[in-house]
Amino acid sequence: MTTVAVTGSSGKLGRHVVRHLQEHDYRVVALDRVPDPNSAAAVSVRVDLTDHGQVLEALTAVDDRHDGVDAVVHLAAIPAPGLTTNAATFSNNITATYNVFAAARTAGIRNVVWASSETVLGLPFDVPPPYIPVDEQYPVRPESTYSLVKSLEEEMAGHFCRWVPDMKMIGLRFSNVMEPEDYARFPGFDADPQARRWNLWAYIDGRDGAQAVRRALEHDATGVDVFVIANADTVMSRRSADLAAEVYPGVQVTKELGEHETMLSIDKARRVLGYEPQFTWRG
Repeated sequence: MTTVAVTGSSGKLGRHVVRHLQEHDYRVVALDRVPDPNSAAAVSVRVDLTDHGQVLEALTAVDDRHDGVDAVVHLAAIPAPGLTTNAATFSNNITATYNVFAAARTAGIRNVVWASSETVLGLPFDVPPPYIPVDEQYPVRPESTYSLVKSLEEEMAGHFCRWVPDMKMIGLRFSNVMEPEDYARFPGFDADPQARRWNLWAYIDGRDGAQAVRRALEHDATGVDVFVIANADTVMSRRSADLAAEVYPGVQVTKELGEHETMLSIDKARRVLGYEPQFTWRG
């Protein structure tokens, strides 16, 4: 049985990832500053990821709880811009990610999946994207300290993989994570298309986010790669092509959009990882 450490295991996405991996025959070691008392994980360990010694120990052995892990899923972070001061966001998130990456390298762990973010694509899209649907092809353009850290994490992962050629590190650029209970408010978004323009009306169901994590873990590759992870549709009832034309009239639409097709392209994740969203707010 493959043992996977999941940082941020108590978070909105982390809870889904822990449950999904356990259901797919992984043994999960849940790592968080505040463990989830209802966690489905086989093992839960309290850890401060800004302390490198704690991270290294958490990935290698903790008394009789576990004696090492085969892979790491790093989700822990201050999860959005503006929740604390910029310097605190930067210090916490970059330190935690460096510690996880470095501890994995020291421990001989060669399979790392981490939460990057849709924000590296240029969110909020007050400055229009270069084209629609947006994808992984254009250079990152962080517009917040939170996003700056995410872009630096992607750069950092590239260097870790250069140092350790047999390492695989996959960054998943998750869209706005949603729970099923969040869907009750989605119909209200139609009243103002400007309200959700900031991420091109995208979202990711936490359960589909967990699927993407598992597929990234199982992907056979070395080196660093990144993938946009969103649901197949938007949060809106209006047609995607109409939204793009109204809100971003000067932006090139590079393909014919399906009726409610996401404008954060998941084509690469589908093609390379076999990712296919299973859930939608539309029922």
